[in-house]
Amino acid sequence: MDFGLIAILLVMGMAGGFAAGLLGIGGGMVLVPFITMIFTARGFPPDLIVHMAIATSLATIMFTSLSSVRAHHKHGAVLWPVVRMLVPGIVIGSWIGPWIAKQLNTSALALVFGLFVAFSATQMLLNKKPKATRELPKKPGMLAAGGVIGVVAGLVGAGGGFISVPFMTWCNVKIHNAVATSAALGFPIALAGTLSNVYYGWGEANLPAYSLGYIYVPALVVIAAASVTMAPVGARTAHRMPVAALKRILAVILYALAAYMLWKAAA
Repeated sequence: MDFGLIAILLVMGMAGGFAAGLLGIGGGMVLVPFITMIFTARGFPPDLIVHMAIATSLATIMFTSLSSVRAHHKHGAVLWPVVRMLVPGIVIGSWIGPWIAKQLNTSALALVFGLFVAFSATQMLLNKKPKATRELPKKPGMLAAGGVIGVVAGLVGAGGGFISVPFMTWCNVKIHNAVATSAALGFPIALAGTLSNVYYGWGEANLPAYSLGYIYVPALVVIAAASVTMAPVGARTAHRMPVAALKRILAVILYALAAYMLWKAAA
């Protein structure tokens, strides 16, 4: 890779890592559109661009989530019992998500990404208040919720925070705890999804050199190196910001990225 590309990927990694720590979204919602732009400019096969962007983004979350959750854990904000209940469903769903993505062409996958992100942003802005009696479901419900989070996260290459954070806050989990717990969920999502993307992308025709399944390894290495340095900064910032500001930031970011991916789907 040339120096210019490395510099761009480093900046992307820093932005993604900061977003992961700040918002508990794993950075994938920020990274996928930008990686898509770069792969398009580099002349990657058009029918594989979005698949590779999603897979590469998801793989970086393995590193970002570990750095982010460590910072949140120091604040005592991670709800580990909730993590344990969600992980079984998440692992299953995160393996299935990339398989679904493989069945879709680039335009359809970009459309799915854009619609899910726009929906998530709308939910954040509406800021509907849950009933005072609402609480997290029991184990069967948490297994199902984890499965849904995993499928969608694996499908769109994110850490799942854009679903798990609203889900937890709707169940009366405080926003800072929801963000921190979502960060902890990022690693199992990313690990299962990455293995799935390697498996389903293995042997795919026309993959660029240095690809591991659908994952473009050079971009993974550079982005991951940058993101792990910024994730703790984002996490520390999250614990100093008011709830309303966190939700507005997340919504604005998601709307902008959704717009680009919807444009990509129509192009």
